[in-house]
Amino acid sequence: MTSDQHPPHGYDDKKDQYLKRLRRIEGQARGLQRMVEEDQYCIDILTQVSAMTKALQSVSLGLLDDHLSHCVVDAARAGGAESDAKIREASDAIARLVRS
Repeated sequence: MTSDQHPPHGYDDKKDQYLKRLRRIEGQARGLQRMVEEDQYCIDILTQVSAMTKALQSVSLGLLDDHLSHCVVDAARAGGAESDAKIREASDAIARLVRS
């Protein structure tokens, strides 16, 4: 592995799927901006915000699952400080997701 390469991430095999979903979410955000600019009905805007939030949560949960099943499992196999750090990192990420 050269210095400009990184080890594969847990989501590498799903990267195209994630990018496709994130581009859709980006389109939803632009649609929300347009709705506000056009003075659309608040409840309609809130409905779209909810849909966008669910889409982001879905991406988050997928990435978290990939992280747990790849990065955390690999670190747990290695043991030691790396294992502890990855588990703490995953726990912190879960806490942030729960609070959001």
